[in-house]
Amino acid sequence: MSPRTDRSRRLPVARHGILRSPNPIVQVLTVLGAIALVAVVSVGSVGAFYLWDASRAIEAAGVSIGNDDEVLPPTLGEIEGGANILIVGTDSCEGANAALSGACQKHDTEGERNDVTMLVHISDEPRRVTVVSFPRDMLVPIPSCTGEDGTQYSAMSSQMLNVSYMYGGLSCTVMTIEKLTGVDIQYAAATRWTGVINMSDAIGGVQVCVADDINDDHTGLHLKAGTPTLQGAEALQFLRIRHGIGDGSDLGRISNQQQFMSSMVRKLQSDGVLGDPGTLLNLANTAVKQVVDKQILLSNSLANPQKMVQIAMALRSVPYADIVFVQYPTVYAADGLRVQPVTSAADILFAALAANQPLQLTGSTSDGYGTAVVGEAPQPDTGASATPTPSASGTPAATEAPAPTEAAVQLPSTVTGQTAAQVTCTQAQR
Repeated sequence: MSPRTDRSRRLPVARHGILRSPNPIVQVLTVLGAIALVAVVSVGSVGAFYLWDASRAIEAAGVSIGNDDEVLPPTLGEIEGGANILIVGTDSCEGANAALSGACQKHDTEGERNDVTMLVHISDEPRRVTVVSFPRDMLVPIPSCTGEDGTQYSAMSSQMLNVSYMYGGLSCTVMTIEKLTGVDIQYAAATRWTGVINMSDAIGGVQVCVADDINDDHTGLHLKAGTPTLQGAEALQFLRIRHGIGDGSDLGRISNQQQFMSSMVRKLQSDGVLGDPGTLLNLANTAVKQVVDKQILLSNSLANPQKMVQIAMALRSVPYADIVFVQYPTVYAADGLRVQPVTSAADILFAALAANQPLQLTGSTSDGYGTAVVGEAPQPDTGASATPTPSASGTPAATEAPAPTEAAVQLPSTVTGQTAAQVTCTQAQR
């Protein structure tokens, strides 16, 4: 069915615009990083004042996703049970975001779309974290939604995922992913572009691995092979890039973003970030400012520092091998421009998550040849570097994710991705 406006007739087909989609995956970790740091600073008097002050700004910015009646237990212990958090990165042209997109400057865009959509699943004991990336051009059913201006949109049987936000904001994207996966999503956040630069600066940058020289005029990113630490504008460019890596597709870009996220997780756990009060307060102030400036939007269920503390405490010591980044499995549609969901493979993934079973990746790290494994990161308590560099020859040091210690569900090879224990390198476009 079509929405009750004429806008759907003008929707572009699988637009992979050159400058339109920065894909702010740093903002995903903005939210997760903010959750973790709130838990840490809350143990002292400075943290107590910060939580009191920040809570007013955060709670005032909350939006409804349909589960506003949750009652928080009076504790700062770990969250009971598991949690599902949807993180959305949008292509807003508001304010400073417009300068980051040629499409915005040319007025060649309509509405605000969710060009990045990720589901963060935190299991009950034993704690595991799985991050599922959904391709923006995947054709999915979109349920009936109400837009922010009150406009009612009828259900649609097949539309690109990234229009769901335009039709009904954060709640519409939540309902779309719930319909696709069967997962109950309790928490959600939407983020815009400018927070990428601000948050990467606040955390001191993230080290990435580049197997080949990358030169991409579309984003303006030029990197030599090696392990540069990126922050600010370079971090944004690295997360936007698709033309210069792998097969040049959005699927290759997803794996590039997963490399960045994996490295950032290791930095948060092992490189002293969470043990440095100055860095934590800087990161916290930056994150809260993004909320106040409407660059980050939180669901009412998440817009509460107490809830953030509870979630953060469940993430403190999850082993690298149990932090898994995957792409929702897809196959190219007949036109070769969009992708269709492969629900049979996805059902295996979500059944394992529902049963709290460890996952074993059997496929490649990338559906678009964007990355390759070059090493394995030891746990922080080994005292070794958490982000080893690739071998001198550049030859991958491993092809499969390290197996968890207990019996794991082997995912179909069509479910690509990596664990935080795997160190991957971005490969230039062939």
